[in-house]
Amino acid sequence: KAPWGLAERHLMAARLKRCVVRRRDGPEQHGVAASCLRELRDKACGVLAIDKTKEPITLVLAEDGTIVDDEDYFLCLPSNTKFVALAKDEKWSSKSLDSGTSWLSESVDEVDSAAEKWKQLARQLKDDLSNIILMSEEDLQVLIDVPCSDLAEELAQSETKIQVLQDTLQQVLDRREEERQSRQLLELYLEALKTEDSILSKVAEPEAAPKKDMDVVDTGTSSTAATTALSDQVLAALKDKPAPELCLDSQDLELVLKEDAAALASALGWDKQKAGALQEACDQELSKRLKQVQTLHSLRSTSKGKKTLPWGDWPSSKRKK
Repeated sequence: KAPWGLAERHLMAARLKRCVVRRRDGPEQHGVAASCLRELRDKACGVLAIDKTKEPITLVLAEDGTIVDDEDYFLCLPSNTKFVALAKDEKWSSKSLDSGTSWLSESVDEVDSAAEKWKQLARQLKDDLSNIILMSEEDLQVLIDVPCSDLAEELAQSETKIQVLQDTLQQVLDRREEERQSRQLLELYLEALKTEDSILSKVAEPEAAPKKDMDVVDTGTSSTAATTALSDQVLAALKDKPAPELCLDSQDLELVLKEDAAALASALGWDKQKAGALQEACDQELSKRLKQVQTLHSLRSTSKGKKTLPWGDWPSSKRKK
């Protein structure tokens, strides 16, 4: 057969439904994508290592044990629906519901903290959607990765609106990445100009080069033991990531601005001038975000009859992640 074209592959991908499957008493859950019930059963048997002698399996909804054996019903279920795979002699009961949620409390601390983190972030959005602007890239990604159904339940909104919200979060991430890449290109261009000027300067005045180098050495850090109020995670982001002001949340940006330039330079192993430039970039980013939030609040206050966030006014158009 001839290989599928791009349109056919996209059509097939669009038909796949993301699902989460686990055993009745098993703590592990697995994400699979299937276009029909038969495919979901086959993939569930594979990822859950169900013995052939215990097949065929029965798929039930994890939240209430509803048996899913109708193709039309399966197609109506939202993405990321959680299923329990029951082997040949297994039956679902109310205890299955307990076991389906008890694994959360038995998981490692990292899972617990991650679950608590996305709920905390969701509450921030419930209070004020403009908090999106103030969040870090890590926080945005956490909310994007949350299953749409879970986030919809937490925010008491329809899954359609939550999908628009997650698409919006992805757009914010994409814009920050585009801005980061633009800044990197600009920095490379400016660095090339400096290199060219340096070469020309050395050719014209070779004796001036040692003095310039000495000036750079003299302004270097004298100690790396300076204490700051910044966490190791923030310091690592400032030191290692390009345009770090884009990935930090607004609270961390404020902490960077409060730091003494000399202490910050010492903690990062930079010269004072570079640390000052970083603080200036953080100041500009924070000011931009606060202005955006103020603008949103101003628009909201002038909207007639809208005392809460405009959940119902979100655009219906969706954007693929």
